[in-house]
Amino acid sequence: MPVVTSAQLSPVCDVRSTLSVYRFGRHDPTTQLGDTDFWRATLTPDGPGTLHLQWSGAHLDAEAWGDGADWLLNGVPHIVGALDVGFTCPDDAHHAVARAARKHPGLRVGASRSLYHELLPNVLGQRVTGGEAIGQWHRLCAELGDRAPGPHASLRLPPTPERLRARPAWWFHPLGIEAKRAEALRTVASHAQRITEWSALDPTQVAGKLQLLKGIGPWTIGSAIGPALGDPDAVPVGDYHIPNMVAWALAGHPRGNDEQMLQLLEPYVGQRGRVIRLLAIAGNAAPKFGPRQRIRPMYRW
Repeated sequence: MPVVTSAQLSPVCDVRSTLSVYRFGRHDPTTQLGDTDFWRATLTPDGPGTLHLQWSGAHLDAEAWGDGADWLLNGVPHIVGALDVGFTCPDDAHHAVARAARKHPGLRVGASRSLYHELLPNVLGQRVTGGEAIGQWHRLCAELGDRAPGPHASLRLPPTPERLRARPAWWFHPLGIEAKRAEALRTVASHAQRITEWSALDPTQVAGKLQLLKGIGPWTIGSAIGPALGDPDAVPVGDYHIPNMVAWALAGHPRGNDEQMLQLLEPYVGQRGRVIRLLAIAGNAAPKFGPRQRIRPMYRW
């Protein structure tokens, strides 16, 4: 039987937009998002669990299954951003930021508190296209992830640390994951207990500790800390698209780099990750030029 609870949210809160950051691709095997409901299977400190959220207006119903059910239900206010005070747009904000904030006042920065889970797909996102990483995440969960607790037959748990550690780097090759990212996955698995403990620390402290892990760089840290810890200032430095989007939205330049991006975001320190999300969901993608990025076969890496 599921454990069930309900809550009232702020009427302005946009639950779907807030939760969308947790889905790694439209067909994420661990996380599914509809117009008014959300499923997530994950590994909690108490064991595996599945969370199901349904909302209508400001009313939210939550149910959970598995050993981690109570932990997941206790975290509902965190993951839906109910503890986030929102964003007060500065009077001198760029018009693109001000427009995005007006258009999406209900966007909140939630915290899944599942840093291990958020790190895994973002490690896969290193050095490859988004489509490749999404496919590899699907295959990895199909191979190493158990069926999730509860009634959702197609939902799977992320791989446990024990299963990831037990596979040598060459095992990941048929999944499209070369040795460098395979070793990064194994490193995350080897430090999974500590990573879970770090989730209770300040995001700056967590970033400093993650930097000590081989294969975990600024892009992975910035991509995982925001949704895991609810850090509104997390910036994924080294991203292929985000500097272009920020440069286009805030400076009218179709291409940018990390240095330019950070300069343009300087007025929003403390909320830079939130500003990036606002610009993205408001449709500020930079114009595209030339052919699509070529995908290199793994044997040429």
